[in-house]
Amino acid sequence: SNNAFICCAKLLLYLDVIYDKLRHILQSFANSSHHLIPTFELSVKQVMESETTVNDVVDIASEELEAAFSQWSISEDVAKAEDVVDKRVIPGGRNVLITSALPYVNNVPHLGNIIGSILSADVFARYSRLKGVNTLYATGTDEYGTATENKALEEGVTPKEICDKYYKIHKDIYDWFDISYDYFGRTTTEEQTAIAQQIFWRLHENQYLLEEVTQQLHCPKCDRFLTAIAQQIFWRLHENQYLLEEVTQQLHCPKCDRFLADRFVEGNCPFCDYCEARGDQCDKCGKLINAIELKEPKCKLCSTTPQIRSSKHLFLDLPKLQPKIEEWFKETTQSKENYWSQTAKVIASSWLRDGLKPRCITRDLKWGTPVPLEGFTDKVFYVWYDAPIGYPSITAHHNKHWEEWWKNPEDVTLYQFIGKDNVPFHGIIFPASEIGTHDKWTIVNHLSAVEYLNYEDSKFSKSRGVGVFGDNARDTGIPSDIWRFYLLYIRPESQDTTFSWTDLMNKNNSELLNNLGNFINRALVFINNNFDSTIPEMTFQSSDKTLLARINRELVHYFDLMDKIKLRDGIRHILNISRIGNQYIQAAKPWELIKKGPQEKARAATIMGLAANVSALLSVLITPYMPNTSAVIQNQLNVKINLLPKDNRFHCILKSGHKISKAEPLFKKLEAKEIESLKERFKGKQEKTDTNGTPEADPFEGLTSDELNACLTTQADKVRQLKSQKEPKPVIEKEVKILLDLKKRLSLLSGNIPQNNLTNKNNPFEEF
Repeated sequence: SNNAFICCAKLLLYLDVIYDKLRHILQSFANSSHHLIPTFELSVKQVMESETTVNDVVDIASEELEAAFSQWSISEDVAKAEDVVDKRVIPGGRNVLITSALPYVNNVPHLGNIIGSILSADVFARYSRLKGVNTLYATGTDEYGTATENKALEEGVTPKEICDKYYKIHKDIYDWFDISYDYFGRTTTEEQTAIAQQIFWRLHENQYLLEEVTQQLHCPKCDRFLTAIAQQIFWRLHENQYLLEEVTQQLHCPKCDRFLADRFVEGNCPFCDYCEARGDQCDKCGKLINAIELKEPKCKLCSTTPQIRSSKHLFLDLPKLQPKIEEWFKETTQSKENYWSQTAKVIASSWLRDGLKPRCITRDLKWGTPVPLEGFTDKVFYVWYDAPIGYPSITAHHNKHWEEWWKNPEDVTLYQFIGKDNVPFHGIIFPASEIGTHDKWTIVNHLSAVEYLNYEDSKFSKSRGVGVFGDNARDTGIPSDIWRFYLLYIRPESQDTTFSWTDLMNKNNSELLNNLGNFINRALVFINNNFDSTIPEMTFQSSDKTLLARINRELVHYFDLMDKIKLRDGIRHILNISRIGNQYIQAAKPWELIKKGPQEKARAATIMGLAANVSALLSVLITPYMPNTSAVIQNQLNVKINLLPKDNRFHCILKSGHKISKAEPLFKKLEAKEIESLKERFKGKQEKTDTNGTPEADPFEGLTSDELNACLTTQADKVRQLKSQKEPKPVIEKEVKILLDLKKRLSLLSGNIPQNNLTNKNNPFEEF
């Protein structure tokens, strides 16, 4: 039938979705094969019963065909003037403010860091601009704190020299990846000090700060224990009495004679016993740590065992602010106009559910924003308080109208892109600082937090040389657009995903070379060779209108997903349009028609004229993902398009008589030999395994509540069967442990049952 090519293309799309889920399952299959089968079955059922799937196989009515043809015939503007540098807010209009998590300046970002925030934010910023929305994207480097001091000591230079060196490294990497930020700045500016201190004083005035004397680790050998916006916020918090003073216990190194802030001390994690846990967080289990909780702590500078000493510090009174935060959080996350990723909502909700605790905002360090309050002027602000203020301070450094963006919640919508480890700071603590000032700050409306990206069967590690880092990507010979495409194709939106060289090769060769690139190239080459590089006259038949209608259906999905920041799924609908286009050409066989009579030649003209217009549409749809490829396509089409259709429908872009340029291939095939060489190059030094062999991967990592429920039911049945068969007790206990772990995970994910309430008398799994 005329729709046969559509059905085939659609089936391929859904098989691709199912394959992605299957890959995740198979990665753990060797360790545990039985309990993930229900997860896979559930995933397939959800895909095939979804509203999207059902709608896409419904026949197209004649009314939809005629509507698609009518929309096609309407001309729309496809280009707009370039943005100005000093952007202003449009009163009463739609103004979108975008930030991505500020990376620590002292490290080179790896692929997981890049997709986790800055690349994702770039895609959405480009998409927003294509929709004609007034958009400002600000990001930069986080330069204060112990990480910078530590790196400076390692390299024997000043913190300022470290910041200058790595700021350039970061900017060069992001420029190579074609990140389209409006401002890429730093937190070591006068504007940062002023705003941080302003917020501090407002919190102090409003009585949201506490004073405490703390005990810290201090190194006797080293003898070491505001930019404008940060200080503004500080003073507002001070005025509003949201600051507390307390004496706290801290680690102090007697040899270095200094307090040991988080990055200057390492020891065994009190939760999982990981031997290289830092004084602020464990990289293995991800839990936040108080440095004095570390077991067997050591000064990172001289390996001396530190002592516990007291130091007076300021705390943000989060318990006092919690009612205001909860009110804001509920209003924000329940609004249909706002989008928070599930990861962001779950983590932020758990913090609120468990009750907020006072949080220290000062440090015994030299490198940082100075605290302006008498009695604390020898201290600096804690980086978790100070760093998010970098967003407004970077804007202020480049734009004198910064307050139009950052103190204007009525006219500005704020999107923030982060990794899941940053959710507490962006979803709770930074909003708390803004709320505590009692000023009208622009607070996050949409929070997109992603899971982790792993590397092959390991994790990224600069020290072990495992994985691709930003500076490495430039040296592989693979264009930046290919990196962007693949990272977005595997973006870890709802669960951890894995970078795979083989999968990168396959996606490049199948989706880009054979699908997208093949469709556009064959259409343009045909017009070059048979129509003197001129778009021919087009006379539509029913099958052509069907193509328009099918593309419009794909566009509906594309815009809906992009608006909800589901960037990974958005790209699949772009590829489906080119896949449909390929099937359309293949079914019509214009290369045969062109050799026949006038009627057949006219038919070939319509087919290829329509194909060229689909190519033009694809060129603008892929702009957020592959900006260089988009520019190349538009150069070949001899057209400039920087606006998406306002009504989200397919319109004629290239009129009959329009001259195109010479077509050239868009992509190159990646060869297996080349990929194997790169895989070997970046595998690094392999970690030694213990005598028990390689640790098993976590088969339940990243599963949704429905998927966990399916696993839970299957596991419960298995335990009952083992008990009925009177299997040995150790065998049963092992499976019961898995069952209770599943129950615990499901409880924590749903947020309904406390972590320690898994075996009470009301627990249906008490029998086990």
